[in-house]
Amino acid sequence: MFTDNDIEELKSKGKNIDQVRAQIDQIKKGMAYSRLVSPATIGKGIERFDYATTNYFIRIYESSQKYLDCVKFVPASGAATRMFKFLFQFLEEYDPYEESVSSYAEKQPNELLKTFISKMEYFPFYEQVVEVMEDLNPNYDNLDENEAYVAFVKAMLSQEGLNYSFLPKGLLPFHTYDTGTVTAFYEHMQEATLYASANQTAKLHFTVSEKHLSYFAAEWNMIKTGLEQKTATDFDVTFSTQNDETNTIALTPDNKIFKHKGKILFRPAGHGALLENLNALEADLIFIKNIDNIVVFNKNKEQSRYKKLLAGVLLNAQEQAFNYLHDLDKKRKSETELLTIAAFITKTLNVVLDEDFDDFSLEEKASYLHNKLNRPIRVCGMVENKGEPGGGPFWVRDSQDNESLQIVEFAQIDINDESQKAIVNEATHFNPTDLVCGVKDYEGNLFNLMDYTDPETAFITMKTQNGDPIKALERPGLWNGSMAHWNTIFVEVPLDTFNPVKTINDLLKPEHRGS
Repeated sequence: MFTDNDIEELKSKGKNIDQVRAQIDQIKKGMAYSRLVSPATIGKGIERFDYATTNYFIRIYESSQKYLDCVKFVPASGAATRMFKFLFQFLEEYDPYEESVSSYAEKQPNELLKTFISKMEYFPFYEQVVEVMEDLNPNYDNLDENEAYVAFVKAMLSQEGLNYSFLPKGLLPFHTYDTGTVTAFYEHMQEATLYASANQTAKLHFTVSEKHLSYFAAEWNMIKTGLEQKTATDFDVTFSTQNDETNTIALTPDNKIFKHKGKILFRPAGHGALLENLNALEADLIFIKNIDNIVVFNKNKEQSRYKKLLAGVLLNAQEQAFNYLHDLDKKRKSETELLTIAAFITKTLNVVLDEDFDDFSLEEKASYLHNKLNRPIRVCGMVENKGEPGGGPFWVRDSQDNESLQIVEFAQIDINDESQKAIVNEATHFNPTDLVCGVKDYEGNLFNLMDYTDPETAFITMKTQNGDPIKALERPGLWNGSMAHWNTIFVEVPLDTFNPVKTINDLLKPEHRGS
């Protein structure tokens, strides 16, 4: 499989050869699809709370907040390139000397370009782009309308201009206030003051790509003083990058080792590789939210109530679990007491007990329940499914035939299987990556999160490398297989808590405008 030169190369990169072989075998074997049992729905895996109950859980969190060490964890390494895909296509295909921009836009299969050119002046970066466009075009005043559109897009995306396509989403201008434009990075820190701070201190951790780390650091140095004065909050902001050791090998479509410029190609292994970054944090609670799912501050005030709701649900469940664990440690429990604990595990933590549980001895039941209770807990917000792509909540059966509540990505589902497709069609909710995590055990020790993953839920995807097709292995998704053996609670939250920016036009939506 490996030549002598390959082995030397792997050693020089610090790669474990057995692990690399295992990656190759996994790619060759193919992806194991999830076995869906049923969708998680209201009353069957997803909790729906009325106004009074919501406020009850919010109060639980707020009464404990000042005593908790909370961190907001924001995966922020994604490049913004895909946001501008339709504009790259425009630059590649459009000739201003052959037709007007409006006629070209009319021929496009979607409305993206038409919306962009008709709403240009409403983007938060408009004035900045115009300034750069004027600098890049000495004959700016002589450009006709069509040439000006092309010059505007080039000023946004080109390396000579603002180079937005190189930047990560977190550093793009997202919102406009009376005081100027701010980035998504800035907005996440403002948002943290609403629910993830205590004693006038907010902790945030951003995972960024190596090539963007210095840009984030520079941005933070620039905004830190003003932001802290404005919010009366001290910010403890840290960064980490994806560990190169988590990169996985790539194969050709016919399962040969892919080499780029004579070297074995290893690729970043998806957001599941960030489990190591999450595992390195020390906190009582960790809020997880994607970098592009952020709205203007005044709209965030109401939405942040639901982060407190999730945290309150977690603290309430965690307190009960910890009490039961301490009780299990202290004394032998009666059958009735053990059944009470079992009921909590099944009804609150959504754990499906072993089918032979009733036949266990008291000692076996106590040990089994202790094991099920003493795990990381995650409480995940779920919104009504309005056709958004991505993961959803399902009851799933694993390779050992154990049933559990999971977040499943669409790529993990064999949609060609009619029975699985029918289950997907019955799904009512969608995962917007809105989580609160309890990562300490009942004795105050941090869990090793690496112990609670399901490696069989890794993804195998087809990618390209400089135009060549490759097979790529991605580690189990951070909130999918990487948390497969956590205790899980799903809670319905309003749809307006989910406002991602997938294309640049999403910044025109009301949630991203206004002060």
